[in-house]
Amino acid sequence: MTKLGDQLPVQPVASNGGGPVSREAAVAALRRLIELGNYAPGDRLPPERELIVQLGLTRAALRKALETLEAEGLIWRHVGKGTFIASEGEGAVAGRLHDLAKQITPVKMMRARIAIEPAIAREAAMNASTEALARIEDALTQTVNAPTWDEYEQFDDLLHRRIALATDNPLLISLFDQLNQVRRAVAWGTVVRASIRPPADHTSFGEHARIAETIAARDANGAQEAMRKHLASVAARLFGEV
Repeated sequence: MTKLGDQLPVQPVASNGGGPVSREAAVAALRRLIELGNYAPGDRLPPERELIVQLGLTRAALRKALETLEAEGLIWRHVGKGTFIASEGEGAVAGRLHDLAKQITPVKMMRARIAIEPAIAREAAMNASTEALARIEDALTQTVNAPTWDEYEQFDDLLHRRIALATDNPLLISLFDQLNQVRRAVAWGTVVRASIRPPADHTSFGEHARIAETIAARDANGAQEAMRKHLASVAARLFGEV
């Protein structure tokens, strides 16, 4: 199988006026690398140092792109082993999920999350490895430090997926990924933001911290309840009671 990093030329990403490359451009470049390289599920991508050279990205820009694709479920990363292409459903499955999204209201989407994600958090508390806990903590820090709402939402997505990964249960991870695909396709409408980034007292910061704490403490019941309260809080802010 041809791998882009070995044989195919890659056009480095160009930034406007020599400034920083946008997250969107970095993500697009990484997607193109995966598509042109004919990577299959389970294949390992080149090391970060090689991707930086091939794509003309800074380490920070590359890692943001990797985080975005990880949050989408396209790749998964294992410390010390590398970055791998995730197992994706067939096109027909993706199409069914897209059709399902057209039938789901945002309120029903939130109710589905409240029904499923607390149980995932419970499993994470019982099964998370030391590495998984560190990756949850890393995503938690990135949500707090996100400079914009868009980046906060991407890191929030990443945090929730890393909690699912911490279950070490392929079926639950697949269920979460499908739930997330539907969530991204649901028409949420326009959310008006009063600031460029989440304020320091953003409610979700403390809620996320509580989820992470209970998972790290192996408190299964506490993690389940912390996730339920967090999602109910998000739902209440968006829609009132659901």
